[in-house]
Amino acid sequence: MNTGKPAGVILAGGQSRRMGVRRKAFIELGGRTLLARIVDVLRPAVEPLLLSAENSSDDFDDYALPVIADLLPRFSGPLSGLYSTLEHLSGAGFDGGLVLCPCDAPFMPNNLVQTLLDAGQDDETKPVVVSYQGVLQPTFSLWQGSHLPLIREAVIDRGLGGLKHMLNLMPHTVVEWAPTEPSPFFNINTPADLEAATLWLDRTGA
Repeated sequence: MNTGKPAGVILAGGQSRRMGVRRKAFIELGGRTLLARIVDVLRPAVEPLLLSAENSSDDFDDYALPVIADLLPRFSGPLSGLYSTLEHLSGAGFDGGLVLCPCDAPFMPNNLVQTLLDAGQDDETKPVVVSYQGVLQPTFSLWQGSHLPLIREAVIDRGLGGLKHMLNLMPHTVVEWAPTEPSPFFNINTPADLEAATLWLDRTGA
């Protein structure tokens, strides 16, 4: 199953209460859903491309991508999605890298995957995580199949759900991303965020 490319997973589950919708992934921006924008960036750079959600419903059928349901019985944060995806890949015989990203970052850079891979070349034992203006962005990160045992322990035995908590437990490589406008790692969490993204889109024509 190892194609030479990393696998990729989009965190497409979670709660969207602040947006007033069930699934934030399907919000439209510039005539395209947030999820479609992320898929377009990742699809050429990863194999396979997967979706992480709390359950394997048919909501994502239009995207024709495998949905990896959380192995835990309730929503437990992005670390649960990472854990469940690594378990799935391990069972399929894939032990390479896994690029993680969220579904709600419409300005995610096209060179994200290659930048993470380049940064991790010197020491593949460490996860690689983006930092932007000095703040870690752990949902934009590269993990390895070899990290699964430690992640499994953190999720199952310690009940951790946050990626930052996981990174605190292990050495990691940080990629400081050069500032640009709009922020490549801008997340849409509220209606005000969506309005701001729409204004940026109008200016850039992206």
